[in-house]
This record gives sequence, C-alpha cells and structure tokens, in this order.
Amino acid sequence: MPAIPLSIGLLILSNVFMTFAWYAHLKELSTKPWIIAVLVSWSIAFFEYLLQVPANRIGYTALSIGQLKILQEVITLSVFVPFAVFYLREPLKLDYLWAGLCLLGAVYFAFRDKL
Repeated sequence: MPAIPLSIGLLILSNVFMTFAWYAHLKELSTKPWIIAVLVSWSIAFFEYLLQVPANRIGYTALSIGQLKILQEVITLSVFVPFAVFYLREPLKLDYLWAGLCLLGAVYFAFRDKL
C-alpha cells in the first residue's frame, strides 16, 4: 500500500484512540478520582502510540514533517467533531466549520507544491 494512504489510515485509527484517551474520561469517569482517569487514559493512549508512531514513520517517507503535522491536525479535527457531537453530546457549533476552513487553508499552503 502506498505510504500516504497507509499513514492516513493509521493516523485516523490513532486519533480515535487519542480522542477517547483525552476526552472520554470527562463523561465516563467524572465521579472517579483524577488518578483513575489518568491510568485509564494512559492505557488507551498506549494503543494510540502503537498506531501513531508507525503512521508518522511511514508518512515521513513521502511527506515533509510540516505536511505530516498539518495532515495530523486535519484528521484530529475530523475525528474530534463527530466525537464531541455524538459521544459527548456537545452542540454542533459553527466554530467547527470556521476551524475546518482555517485547516483547509493550512492544507493548501502545506501541500501547494504537490498540487
């Protein structure tokens, strides 16, 4: 499989774990001591890193570090918004659209030499 699609797939999976590690405890463990949330989050983050490290190594064979970082941010927002809306029951805000448009601008500038 080509490096960029493989890297994107691994980063998407990594971000699902990352988002749960960073934010699910706010809903699921809010009544537990913070140290429990830390231990659970670290356990989830372990799987994030099992995907994220190879994703970045593979992606770096075809992309610059700046391109890889912008790609990561786009994927992060693409995973976070549905998570916030459907899992955490946060209202869908127009600010997410504006943030997404800003990221599209970042994508353009980071990847314009490949367009």
